[in-house]
Amino acid sequence: MNTLFRGKHFITDQEWTREELDTVFDVAFDLKKRFALGEPHRLLADKTLFMMFFEQSTRTRNSFEAGMTQLGGHAHDLTPDKMQISHGETALDTAKVLSRYGHGISIRNCFFEIGNAYIREIARHASVPIFNMQCDIYHPCQAMGDLMTIFEKFGRNLRGKKFVMSWAYAPSYTKPMSVPQSLVLLMTRFGMDVTLAHPKEFYLMPSILEETKENARKAGVKFEVVHDMDVAFEGAHVLYPKSWGCLQYLKDQNITDKEQSMAISKKYTDWICDSRRMGLTARDSIYMHCLPADRGNEVTDEVIDGPHSIVFDEAENRLHVQKALMALSMGGRP
Repeated sequence: MNTLFRGKHFITDQEWTREELDTVFDVAFDLKKRFALGEPHRLLADKTLFMMFFEQSTRTRNSFEAGMTQLGGHAHDLTPDKMQISHGETALDTAKVLSRYGHGISIRNCFFEIGNAYIREIARHASVPIFNMQCDIYHPCQAMGDLMTIFEKFGRNLRGKKFVMSWAYAPSYTKPMSVPQSLVLLMTRFGMDVTLAHPKEFYLMPSILEETKENARKAGVKFEVVHDMDVAFEGAHVLYPKSWGCLQYLKDQNITDKEQSMAISKKYTDWICDSRRMGLTARDSIYMHCLPADRGNEVTDEVIDGPHSIVFDEAENRLHVQKALMALSMGGRP
């Protein structure tokens, strides 16, 4: 078990070793047990986390803030309009000042081709750990919470289990690619056979796909990309259908209009997770979603509210995984 985490940034789980991630899960399960028993676990007493949100959030905001409270610390909820960022303050100045005031900085910035670069610029100048609460490339805390939930349902040995990351139609807004990208990266590392399904225009970043292929090669598992939702669902154990935009496609076509992405998605309104498709899956299959799900478009009520659904279990596990990450990076061994 690796125990040297103090000050370590968590921008993508790809930059953490498998041993380090296993330690995070061990700590998360221990903290979840203490939470269930009502045992105090003030591992970050009197410490401060600054949470910088460039987008709206329900689960991420509240799980980080509640987590800091339960660990004995305090979280500041910050948005650009509350800070001098709105007047042009640089990442360097923000990082150095907040590092003097507290013990960790978490950031959510999903702006395409901006978010991850901004988080890394903050990390370059900060003297405290940085946590990625979602960017345009990665959503590592979501993927970690999801994997913890899969462990609970299938055990820590996931060999032979098929994970399906599928695009699904949603008319609400152009969602980032960060969730599917973090999921295919992480699930291949932990021994699952991964199938990525999407219409041709909704491919993920080529660099992410290459990393995923390499993860699969090292782990000795399968990774495939298909363009048929039914084919993907056949015999699968974990189903994760959700929408994301085709911004990478539009970029490659020299188009930057998000409305064009929404127009393209309307060609694929039949990409929905319903009971017929769940009938193609393994008998003990589970349905997952990071929430909020677009009911009636991404998924039917009978599936998300049905016996296969574990969406609220995974939502809860965001709390425990993030508490483990904060406790290790903001506290931990000197």
